[in-house]
Amino acid sequence: MPTIRSSLVLAAAVLLATASFAQNAPAPASAAASAAAPAATPGMGMGPGGGRGPGAGMGPGGGRARAGQGVTPGWALMTPEERTAHQAKMRAMTTRADCRAYVEQHHADMGARAQERGVAVPAMPRRDPCAGLPG
Repeated sequence: MPTIRSSLVLAAAVLLATASFAQNAPAPASAAASAAAPAATPGMGMGPGGGRGPGAGMGPGGGRARAGQGVTPGWALMTPEERTAHQAKMRAMTTRADCRAYVEQHHADMGARAQERGVAVPAMPRRDPCAGLPG
């Protein structure tokens, strides 16, 4: 019986192959050609269940990243090891107050680092990375 992990790996491989094929497929010659194409073609689909399976929910935080290139101020100023440690720290946060205190301290540290290197001080993230945590 296949494990969930092997099923996910297989699903990811199918998605990558499908995306690669779709990018390399020739476009229809005209609107008439695309109108003549069937509306739906048989193939791999979601199947009769239509769901994502057990355990596929968003989980705490609503599925949004709390740390990453587009979320963390000063991401470019950090070493890969610091990025990994920062992501682990953000994932381990359990309260909004602790998270906000850490984010503010991190922003101050990255601001000081930016000034030392003579680059622009990073802006605070557009959204609150601690918003999904309990009070």
